[in-house]
Amino acid sequence: MAFTLAGTLVLRSECVAKSAKKILLVEDNDEVRELLALFMKRLGYKVFEATTGVEAIDLASTVQPDLIMMDLRLPEMNGAEATAHLKANPSTRDVPLLVVTASGSSTDRRRALDAGAAEILLKPIDVTTLSNVLRRYLSVRTAKRRSSRKK
Repeated sequence: MAFTLAGTLVLRSECVAKSAKKILLVEDNDEVRELLALFMKRLGYKVFEATTGVEAIDLASTVQPDLIMMDLRLPEMNGAEATAHLKANPSTRDVPLLVVTASGSSTDRRRALDAGAAEILLKPIDVTTLSNVLRRYLSVRTAKRRSSRKK
């Protein structure tokens, strides 16, 4: 499967992350995962990679990411099931989880949202959109709002 990020990669200083926020990227397609990881690293994020839902659950507990990006079609455990596990775990339940999928199925997307996904991004992903979405979920103001809800 060929995959490209839609758009031109231009990094402006205002797009670069101010601190190394941690993103857990869960994608079984090597090319897609490498492209997304490279883009996010160039934005200044620290990226951890998993290729299965089971690996994602284990890694999330260890890494304590600030955001999770999850594909829906994964081996061993699909993305919606992995999302449900992550949202049931007290240590990861408040971490924003974005589903990244090529699936046009509204049923798949509904399952992911019902499991706790914050947002669905469709492949191919426009780099400007991805940059804006990451900034929105990983901004200091958003993180403060989430932590105040925990209290």
